[in-house]
Amino acid sequence: MRRTTEFRKLVESSDILMLPGAHDVLSGRIAEQIGFKAIICGGYSISATLLGAPDTSQLSQTEMADHYRRMCDQVSIPVFGDGDTGFGGIINVARTVRLYEGAGLAGMFLEDQVFPKRCGHMQGKDVISADEMAAKINAALDARVDSDFVIMARTDALAVHGLDAAIDRMSLCRELGADLLFVEAPRSVDDMQRICAELDGPCFANMIEGGLTPVLPSPELAGLGFAVAAFALGTTYVVAKAVQDYMNHLMDHKTSAGYENAMLDFDEFNEMIGLQQLREFEMKYGP
Repeated sequence: MRRTTEFRKLVESSDILMLPGAHDVLSGRIAEQIGFKAIICGGYSISATLLGAPDTSQLSQTEMADHYRRMCDQVSIPVFGDGDTGFGGIINVARTVRLYEGAGLAGMFLEDQVFPKRCGHMQGKDVISADEMAAKINAALDARVDSDFVIMARTDALAVHGLDAAIDRMSLCRELGADLLFVEAPRSVDDMQRICAELDGPCFANMIEGGLTPVLPSPELAGLGFAVAAFALGTTYVVAKAVQDYMNHLMDHKTSAGYENAMLDFDEFNEMIGLQQLREFEMKYGP
């Protein structure tokens, strides 16, 4: 089964789909080994990974597509990607879809922020008009080759114009054919429940630790009506904290001794990343 088809079935299933964030190939492979059915990789975490910088539209569409291509080459479960604002106008949106689909993604989302955008839980956002957003969604839907490639519409209008306007935008996008709907940064459970109740299509919940939206377990989000629950940034935060702790230990103790219980060892890591399978592949062609 194509990964696009697999991902669409997961989104449309009666069971909520939980998407852990994976900011690089290694974290994506770990998520797959743990047993997750799909992963999400957003621009916030890619900016942190590739640039060590915040999510402020510094990465280009080709840099993002190259990152996704490496992930999809090594991870067999569906990867859901971040189309940002489409990186420009209608022509840029269409090219982004073609690049991302060609990279092997199972789907992507487009948002209605003004370029340069910022993380949806940051202050100072602004959005384009509803008509311009509709044109971008139409262009994205027309540009995809595989009809199972999932296009999610995202709006940040809640922070700018209020919840009514955000719901109206997502209703419009659904009428146009968007497969998945995402109102960014609702601040209460009541608002989250209203979003699901008033939108006639599968809805996406974004759980950001320390963000504006209440962080709820996936079963509770399913009870509110959400089809997908993404924990998009937790992996990046965990890795940053783990590296920070290790560096502090190394600086303080001048050795890694005493930190062994918080890390994999040489053999364990090699097993995780598939060294034995590569050795077996080599042996097929001679010693």
